[in-house]
Amino acid sequence: MKKFVNRHDELKFLNKEYSKKNASLIVIYGRRRIGKTSLIKEFIKDKKSIYFLGTEESERENIKSFQKLSGECIESDLLKGNNILSWEDIFTMITEHKKEEKKVIIIDEFQYICRTNKAFPSVFQKIWDNILSDNNIMVILCGSLISMMEQLTLSYSSPLYGRRTGQIKMKQIKFNYYNEFFNNKTRDELIQLYSITGGVPKYIELFEDMDNVFDAIEENILSKQSFLYEEPVFLLEKEVGEVGSYFSIIKTIAAGNHKLGKIATDLGVNQSKLTKYLSTLSNLDILERQVPITESNPEKSKMGLYFIKDNFIEFWFKFIYPYRSYIEIDDIEYVKKRIKDNFIHNHVSFKYEDICLEDLWFMSKQDKLPFRIMKAGRWWNNNDEIDIVAINEEEKSIIFGECKYLERAVDINIYYKLKDKSKSVKWNNSNRKEYFMIFSRNGFTKEIRQLSKDLNGKLLLIEG
Repeated sequence: MKKFVNRHDELKFLNKEYSKKNASLIVIYGRRRIGKTSLIKEFIKDKKSIYFLGTEESERENIKSFQKLSGECIESDLLKGNNILSWEDIFTMITEHKKEEKKVIIIDEFQYICRTNKAFPSVFQKIWDNILSDNNIMVILCGSLISMMEQLTLSYSSPLYGRRTGQIKMKQIKFNYYNEFFNNKTRDELIQLYSITGGVPKYIELFEDMDNVFDAIEENILSKQSFLYEEPVFLLEKEVGEVGSYFSIIKTIAAGNHKLGKIATDLGVNQSKLTKYLSTLSNLDILERQVPITESNPEKSKMGLYFIKDNFIEFWFKFIYPYRSYIEIDDIEYVKKRIKDNFIHNHVSFKYEDICLEDLWFMSKQDKLPFRIMKAGRWWNNNDEIDIVAINEEEKSIIFGECKYLERAVDINIYYKLKDKSKSVKWNNSNRKEYFMIFSRNGFTKEIRQLSKDLNGKLLLIEG
């Protein structure tokens, strides 16, 4: 049975819109397999609704399907009949049926209908203005092609601009809720699984019943019959058409090139030619540009680095894409060995940092830290880097954090190294309140635990 996990805020928002007396037009969008349809089905399970999935067939076929669904919903023989009506006539009949009854109309994969008729956003704008907006109706337009949905429904140039009453951009589920998908998994097992699937529900489902992470990888990714084997190709083809240049950029970042200059050098192109591609990949939530958290003007900072934001795509480009030739000739054992040899130190340990940062924000929200965090993230200069730096400008307080995904307990030397690196962070140096925080996969030695007690709240130790 599929589990509906988290999405509490999204459900609350949809129910609030539903309770309004006025008509609502909501746009829900996000990458494929992120859980948009599951959210919608959970929302409408006790409501009068028409759920229509748009297809890439002709507009006539989409109208036929929508008309039939609408006829079944409002029990109209005319709509159930063979005479095909217009979009306008169908929506009019829906609104005229039991006008006092609240109805929800969902058009999923909205962008496909717009592909078959480029004028459909204008058509729907007139339907909204003239038929729906003054009735007891809630409309949800949903789509999985992020760039198209933004262009069709949210951008200033769209005929629908200004009509929506709300929007939800679906994000991946946070690690704090990840355990709800699994039974009897340790935190360490969850971290390793999360480093592969991220918070994408469809990917998580494939790994739910697997006992061993490497067996799960073999069955669900290394198998040429598994949809995950070709997933990044499919995702990018749908969004950007030709994928060659985008693949090259992601591949070089996965290999450890994060500076714009290094990416350009590795690809043998001018930096200016990369701007469009990097921007597109960032809009698709595949890449993100990070700057040291203490930078006062992030947009203009020359310290920006590009990282892969999507766990599965990063895993795939590190461990699948470079070895596809071996997989194609069924030399799976060699690829499995490469993954086993590098999985922890070259992948999981970096994802562990993201999980620790998420935990830090969660602790701040629960007032379990010395101060409320205003900003948090990585910090680096030309010589040093610190996994987590968290600050509160008003209180002049700062946390320096280190994340250690090691086989052994963390010893006292990690604290002293972190303290030395903290001196390089130029932020309110003269009057700041400093705290130190260490996250450890496998606990701490007696010496560092004693030091934490001696420092009386200045050194926080988080295990797990």
